Amino acid sequence: MKKDTYYFPVSFRKLVLVFLILASISVPAFCQYLEGFEERMTEFTLNNGLKFLVLERHEAPVVSFHTYANVGSSDEVKGITGLAHLFEHMAFKGTETVGSKDYHAEAKAIAEVDRLFEEIKAEYRKDEDGDPNLLLVLENEFQQAQQEAGEFIVHDEFEEILTREGASGLNAYTSCDATRYISSFPSNKIELWMSLESDRFANPVLREFFKEREVVMEERRLRTESNPQGRLFEEFFAAAFKAHPYGEPVVGHMSDIQTITRSEAENFFRQYYSPRNLTIAIVGDVEPEKVKKLAKKYFGAIDGGTKPDPVETVEPPQLGERRVVLSDAAQPILLIGYHKPEFDHPENAAFDVLTDIVSEGRTARLYKALVKEQKIAVAAGAFGGPGNKYPNLFTFYAVAAKGHSNTECEQALYEQIEKLKTEPVTQEELKKAKTRSRASVVRSLASNSGLAAQLAFYQVATRDWRNLFIELEAIDNVTAEDIMGIANKYFTVENRTVGMIETKPAEN
Repeated sequence: MKKDTYYFPVSFRKLVLVFLILASISVPAFCQYLEGFEERMTEFTLNNGLKFLVLERHEAPVVSFHTYANVGSSDEVKGITGLAHLFEHMAFKGTETVGSKDYHAEAKAIAEVDRLFEEIKAEYRKDEDGDPNLLLVLENEFQQAQQEAGEFIVHDEFEEILTREGASGLNAYTSCDATRYISSFPSNKIELWMSLESDRFANPVLREFFKEREVVMEERRLRTESNPQGRLFEEFFAAAFKAHPYGEPVVGHMSDIQTITRSEAENFFRQYYSPRNLTIAIVGDVEPEKVKKLAKKYFGAIDGGTKPDPVETVEPPQLGERRVVLSDAAQPILLIGYHKPEFDHPENAAFDVLTDIVSEGRTARLYKALVKEQKIAVAAGAFGGPGNKYPNLFTFYAVAAKGHSNTECEQALYEQIEKLKTEPVTQEELKKAKTRSRASVVRSLASNSGLAAQLAFYQVATRDWRNLFIELEAIDNVTAEDIMGIANKYFTVENRTVGMIETKPAEN
């Protein structure tokens, strides 16, 4: 897949002017700006439950599409971790009509591959009672069967059709909360996109499943198992969440990836990729009535299925500090995380403002204190995560400077946290944070693709895309007392998890 790129439909000079104007306007003026969006927005839901958001922007003959599947790694259970991410890979493998020379023959070959893999799994389960010679025979037959199935494949046909017809920004990614599929096209290719996108979610063929699984396994090796920071984050979140699936890695556990089957992936698709669990945002040079007609034609016949239930497991209150210390031949890194509410919560605006005050830029509190003044760190800040659909973490971090330690950084961070509890942030800090929040919204509106992503996210996360704008009112109403309130409520010893890498000498 190509790296995501955004198309800017106005000239750079005009964009800068719009940016400067909107970043400085008041919240009431933003409400008027929202009214302008509402005039150009068309919303409709097909009979099968698939929601569409269509925003007209006629500055250039291009259109961006954002398909938001409300499923991520938090929807997995033990045994199939990593499946949401793996399915994202499989969604580009084509359909019954795209990607195959002879689908009926290919389907038989795929069934043989699956049969052999199940026999291999069964033989492995026997442990010492298994037959090594039989296992060797099965693995050879399995490799041969994959080669035979591969003879029917037209490799990368799905992506090649898209790029040949002018697609740009073709991308997809999986998080704890969602899987998103992104693309932009010339506006005269809307029907082509409708045809291909509906086909891949109505008739997906998970071809090359086991080869793609190997790709994901290598991805895990590179990003986690061979990466000190990756290992730290995985252990840190696992310690912080003992019940909720936010404690599981998005890429999955290696043993699960190794044993996931195509049938499990197909079941996962049927459960979570029903139209009722999808939202599609379309932004650009479009005619809403034409889009609605095409949507009914191509997506309307897909079985609506049932909307999946949300995750029912609730992370219980933490009763005491948890610590994870990894010894590694890597730079010291410190994480201090506190449990906090989900994105769609009244206190979220205060956390947004707090993040800006302590972490945004070289004048932010943490950078100023730890990096510029005390010179004990080379980086310091804060972030939320790993997801936001459910209660998550507010995490402070610091990367120790040469000759300094995690212990020094930890003490310095606690001093800054205590100040948040006892000393109100200044009005100047609040003003700057709110101005930057407005500027951030403007940046998200600059491109068709970026705006489509924001609209889809807010529609799913808050049940109304308008909250993309209305959230500014909540941010504008945040007070110094609100910041002190959340600091005292959440930043407690018993509610925190500490993770760090302690440097050990490299082995010769």
